Amino acid sequence: MILTLGCSLTIQSDLGTSPFDALLVGLSIQVGLTVGSWEFIIAAIMILFNALLNRKRPEVLGLITAFITGIGIDLWLYLLQTLIQPEHMLTKLICVLVGLTVIGLGTAIYLHANFAPIPVDRLMFIIQDLTGMNILFSKTFIYLFFLGMALAFNGPIGIGTLLTVCLGGPVLNYFTPLIRNRLSSFSSTANSDKGKNHSL
Repeated sequence: MILTLGCSLTIQSDLGTSPFDALLVGLSIQVGLTVGSWEFIIAAIMILFNALLNRKRPEVLGLITAFITGIGIDLWLYLLQTLIQPEHMLTKLICVLVGLTVIGLGTAIYLHANFAPIPVDRLMFIIQDLTGMNILFSKTFIYLFFLGMALAFNGPIGIGTLLTVCLGGPVLNYFTPLIRNRLSSFSSTANSDKGKNHSL
């Protein structure tokens, strides 16, 4: 839910969002259905595509992640459309930057949970394995692909998209060790308390 709040804030900023989210918004406007519905549909297509590329069984657990993410985006967009309507450049910029920060925090928590892979992330590693190129190449390739698709469906591409592409990685790198240390500390404390209770 934290991750989807960040995505919804960048969409609501009206300054452009990430290439993938821009495609979802473009499809919602041009074809119909909600942004969250397209999150689930595109994820299902990508899971099948990843399975074909990887020659393995489809990672169906990714559908659960996509379903939760889709519902979260639709819920936040519904709530934010009445609460946050930035009109000036400064407020729109603040909305994008807050959204980027929240996305970084949400993604760090999601990665630490290691529950089910997001199909886009899985595709990045598959391309890396198939081409032998580094992760930056894979990520750039995927960004450019979704950017082209978003432009084809008139998705919201703008300054926010550029900020997402340039700052998304550093923000995630900031939160990843922070979340790992906090959750590890919480886990150690919980185990210690459990041991004390047993000793009593």
